[in-house]
Amino acid sequence: MYIILVYDISLEEKSGARVLNKVFKICKKYLTHVQNSVFEGELTPVLMEKLRLELKEFIRKDQDSLIIFEVPQHKKMNKHFWGKIDEKTSNFF
Repeated sequence: MYIILVYDISLEEKSGARVLNKVFKICKKYLTHVQNSVFEGELTPVLMEKLRLELKEFIRKDQDSLIIFEVPQHKKMNKHFWGKIDEKTSNFF
């Protein structure tokens, strides 16, 4: 399945920077970094579960937010860039 993952990590507490760094590194292992806290890519159900389990250790339910959009067939999804076009996503349509 093709997914778009976005997150918002609170930096209000001391541990926020550490959590942000860990979440970024975990997402980068599985997906393509698109922009700030946005990632995209193809994942099998098994990899999706591994990603979920790794992130679960760091996402603080009372402070952080993470959203995953699942697209069954990414070839049917249109992508529109406004402003600077980032070539990192040129392999996705």
